Amino acid sequence: MKGNSRESRFGKREKRKKTNIILNSLIGLVIVLIIVVSAKIFFGGNNDQAVPADEQTASESKQNQEDKENDIEQDKSKDKEKADKESDKEDKEDKEAEDESKEDKEQVVTEGGSGPDVEKTIENPAWKPVGTSQSGEHTAVYDQNHVDWQEMLSAISYATGIEQGNMTVWFLGNNGPNSSVGTISTKDQSEKYRVYIDWVDGEGWKPSKVEVLNEIN
Repeated sequence: MKGNSRESRFGKREKRKKTNIILNSLIGLVIVLIIVVSAKIFFGGNNDQAVPADEQTASESKQNQEDKENDIEQDKSKDKEKADKESDKEDKEDKEAEDESKEDKEQVVTEGGSGPDVEKTIENPAWKPVGTSQSGEHTAVYDQNHVDWQEMLSAISYATGIEQGNMTVWFLGNNGPNSSVGTISTKDQSEKYRVYIDWVDGEGWKPSKVEVLNEIN
């Protein structure tokens, strides 16, 4: 009886030992599976995000490069436009200087003129019509509110070099068919002129003669 009791206890102990080994193995397996799954989720998730991040970085780099190229092109366009404007301005100034030089060479100055108040007379075949906004048959209009009056003053300003803002008009009236004459001075009367102008169809008033005056009559 004692021998059977020992064998029974020994069998139970062995059985319990096997059971513990199996349970420990299962627990270990579960732990390993948990580690593997966790690692896959963690590292796999980072890899999935890394690709779009790289793509976004590349896209942003490409966009930045395109923006820089666009900025460079815009700067080049602005520089070219500025250079063209400066060139046009220089060409215009050169042409104006050339025209003025031509007029200076061609003008004829004589002492005296149509009366004792005339110091000298200037005539210049290089003078041109000042242009007009009028069309059709022309009749001189001596009304300060009329466009014809303003265009006559433009011709007088052109011939004398006195700006209208610094001009006093003492007289402006008829001098025959399609001709007018005006007596003007600077506001301080340091310069005084009598200016003869003629109408050119489609082109406006053209100076024909300027008399430098000693006094205003």
